[in-house]
Parts: sequence; C-alpha cells; structure tokens
Amino acid sequence: MYREAIKKLEEWKNSKYRKPLILEGARQVGKTWLVKEFAALHYKNFIYVNFEEQVELRGLFKNNLNVERIVLELEAISQIKIEPENTLIFFDEIQEAENGITSLKYFCEEAPNLNLIAAGSLLGILLHQRISFPVGKVSFLTLYPMNLIEFLIAMKEEKLADLIKEERWDSIQLLRNRYETLLRQYMYIGGMPEAVKSFVETKDWRLVRRIQEDIISAYNNDFSKHAPKEIVPRIQQVWNSLPSQLSKENKKFIYGVIRVGARAKEYELAIQWLEDSGLIHKVNNVSAPRFPLSAYKDLSIFKIYCNDIGLLGAMSGLNSKTIVVGNEIFTEFKGAMTEQFVFQQLIQGNKLYYWSKPNAQQEIDFIIQKESEIFPIEVKSGENLQSKSLKQFIKEHPGTHAFRLSLSDFRKEQWITNLPLYCASYLNRDDPEA
Repeated sequence: MYREAIKKLEEWKNSKYRKPLILEGARQVGKTWLVKEFAALHYKNFIYVNFEEQVELRGLFKNNLNVERIVLELEAISQIKIEPENTLIFFDEIQEAENGITSLKYFCEEAPNLNLIAAGSLLGILLHQRISFPVGKVSFLTLYPMNLIEFLIAMKEEKLADLIKEERWDSIQLLRNRYETLLRQYMYIGGMPEAVKSFVETKDWRLVRRIQEDIISAYNNDFSKHAPKEIVPRIQQVWNSLPSQLSKENKKFIYGVIRVGARAKEYELAIQWLEDSGLIHKVNNVSAPRFPLSAYKDLSIFKIYCNDIGLLGAMSGLNSKTIVVGNEIFTEFKGAMTEQFVFQQLIQGNKLYYWSKPNAQQEIDFIIQKESEIFPIEVKSGENLQSKSLKQFIKEHPGTHAFRLSLSDFRKEQWITNLPLYCASYLNRDDPEA
C-alpha cells in the first residue's frame, strides 16, 4: 500500500538538521508497516527493536544512556554493523523501555548522524506525563488512518487519484459516478490499513466489519490496561458517546449527551486521554474568525471527531446496504458521516477550527488558515447548496473566499468554490484559492 507520509520521512532523512524522529499515531494506523517500507526503500540495513515483544531488551537504557554502549549492544543483538547513513534504527513501542524516551536526547547530541525513529501506540499519553522529555532534541510526525487518495491507490485506482491531484475537473466530472461509488465504499471501510487491505483482497464487507470491531475491542482493552483506573469508566462513556455527539444538528460537544447532569470537570481528563492516544480529535471554536485563528481559540467550546470514519460507522451500527442505497450514507445521522469524512481528509494538512455565533443561528463547519488568509468551509451532505450561514459570513467578512464541499461538481465563483466531496484533499494545498 502507498502512504503519503513516506514523503515526510524522505524529507526527514535528507534534512541537514535531522534529529531522532518520534512517529505518533493511534494503534493500528500502520506506523510499523510505514517505517519498514521506508527502510526497505531507502536503507541498506534496518535494525528493528520492539520493546513490547522483546521484553528482554527493555533494560537497554536502564543503567546508563551512553550512546556508544547502546550502539555496540544493538550491533551485537542484530548482528548488523551500523553504518550511520546506510542504517535505519527503529525503536517500536519505545514507551515500554525504561528511559527509552530520554535516550533520544543523547542520540541527538552524541550521534546526530544516526537515522533513528521511535514509535509507540500510546506514546502521546506518555509524552504528557512527567518524564524527562528531550525538548528540542526530537522531530515529530503524526500518522493518521489512510485518506481517500491513499484508499484509491490501494484499490488500484491510481488514475482516479492522479486526476484529483492534477485538478483535472472536466475528467473528474465525467467519472463522477465512479468517484461516488468509491467514496461510499471508503465511508464504510474507512482508513485503517488492515480493513482496507482485507477489502482489496476479498471484497467482503462482513470481514471489514469484523476487523473494525476487533480494533475497537483493542482500544477498549487499552482503556483498562493503560488508563488510570479512576477515569476508565469516563473514557468509555466519552468514547461510546461519539456517534450521538456527531449525529446532533449542532455538533458542538455536549457533556449532557454522555449522561444527564454530566459536567466538564468530570470528563476533562478522560477526553485528554483519548486525545493523547490519537483516538479522538478536538476541533475548537474560535470566538472570532480572524487572523491568527489560534489567538481566538475557545478551549471550552469544541467538536470531537473519531480517528477513523470506518470505526465511527462500526460504533454507529452502520449497515453495508447504505453503500448502495442512493445517497443515504451521506445523509446518515444528520450528515455526521460526511462531516467526519471531510475532517479526516483535512486534518492531515491543516489545523482545523470552526465558528458559530452564540445564538447558534450561524455556524461554519470548518475554518482553516493558509499563510495570512482564512478560508471558511461548509460541508453539504447532498446537492442542496443553500448556504445561508456562509453567505452571511462572507457579507460580514468581505474579501474572504469560501469553499463548499458537496456532491455537486467543481465550480468556482467570485466568492465561493464548490468542490466535490471526493476532492476534499484540494484544501490541503498551500494556496487553495489559486
């Protein structure tokens, strides 16, 4: 399978200022596969240490953090001579090794020519704990589930993916039915690599659902195994509330949806744990849609999205028959699946916010910032393109260019560009208005 993150790893490898790289991402998004594929493409030698499986190696950093000693021991363990520019070292599940994270500082300072990547399923949680973290001594890369472009390539539809990348709007319009069919499939299968691979090989919807349910079970096991015992029930409650949260007309996160009378202070730690583990993502409201958006972020008002649309569908009990019944999947749960889809395509290239007026009479689904420009984005589940909120927004913020994502074809007007949903990746460009 093809993953766009390979390009980021190549940039890291070729950087004059390369540091040890921490690869973040939720369990089963394909971190280990990605690094192994990258090693096969670009290195003569590959040293892989999995501290979860190779229990006997967890003491590698325990006694001291002398890099020369560690390198010698790695050579002895692997029977591979470490040639700095020809060898990739990969510490998988590094959180299981005592002082593993701390060691990265010394690799950066004492052996900057080494190519070293570290990853872990729950690394984001560990990084927020009080450990000796190598601030300024590591680089970061987050891996997300597969996006639609990667899904198309996995489905052997490289030409369709290329047309989107090349913005061949006339050709895309001619192939609209094929794109919509594949989009429906993606919205059910999602981007977890195992689910995608199984469908490519078997075309079995039931197998896809079993894999999704197994992944959800693994996440539930992580709650009990790794989270503080006192917040495990609340983590489970927040996680289980995701379909209900997103199926509301107003998708702002409401604590009362978790349970009647719930309060923010009861669930803040649970939400943080899920966010740190990569299972959910918060999109904060901005009090004013002005540059820079981060200065107007309201931490108390937010929407929460699942890490993968396929898992959200499994949690919601979405039936595979919705794939072939008209446009039902786009309108299911008040458009929750469509908005989740758009989120999943945009999060890989943007910092996302949204905006709503206090009286909830006007809301913009997403707002992104490129350089010094702000772009409002509206998500439509069908072909009804009435845009009362968006028109009012442009009236109040003249000179702003808006985007609408819908099932309609590409069309650019003076104040708005309509993009087909399956071309959402267009908004990951540095200058989407050009």
